[in-house]
Amino acid sequence: MIEAARVRAAQRGDSVAMNDVLDALTPYVGKICGPIALADGPDAAQEALIAIFRGLHSLQEPAALFGWARAIAVREAIRVARRGQRQQPAELADVPAADDPQLAIDVQDVLERLSPEHRAVLVLRDLEGLDEQAAAAVLDVPPGTAKSRLHRARASFRKAWRS
Repeated sequence: MIEAARVRAAQRGDSVAMNDVLDALTPYVGKICGPIALADGPDAAQEALIAIFRGLHSLQEPAALFGWARAIAVREAIRVARRGQRQQPAELADVPAADDPQLAIDVQDVLERLSPEHRAVLVLRDLEGLDEQAAAAVLDVPPGTAKSRLHRARASFRKAWRS
């Protein structure tokens, strides 16, 4: 955890404090961006850290640093994942069967078949442990949308995993 005084110093332009803030946030941002942006996770984390660097002055409450950074990381991870998507997610009917020896399904393969929005809601709920209201706020969607995305994402994941 980084103390509020360090965040305030970074906001005032103290480069050592800014480095401390970014060093503290880097693993957290990477943990969020990786499962959403997949292979482009490092790029998404870098983009998120740049956005955090540029926007830190706008953070009103230093105690909210990690929540604020989470919202930026999710937004950037979705943006980078969309930009880097070379093909549309596969139809789940195209997911190879679990007993196919040449195409064993692992978690990474299943995640690659989900949309960035579905990966984001799974990360927020199942990895970050946010409730539906908080996840909806981070994703900037109504709670009902977040709930339905989560339902569809979990159902798609289960179906792909079992097939």
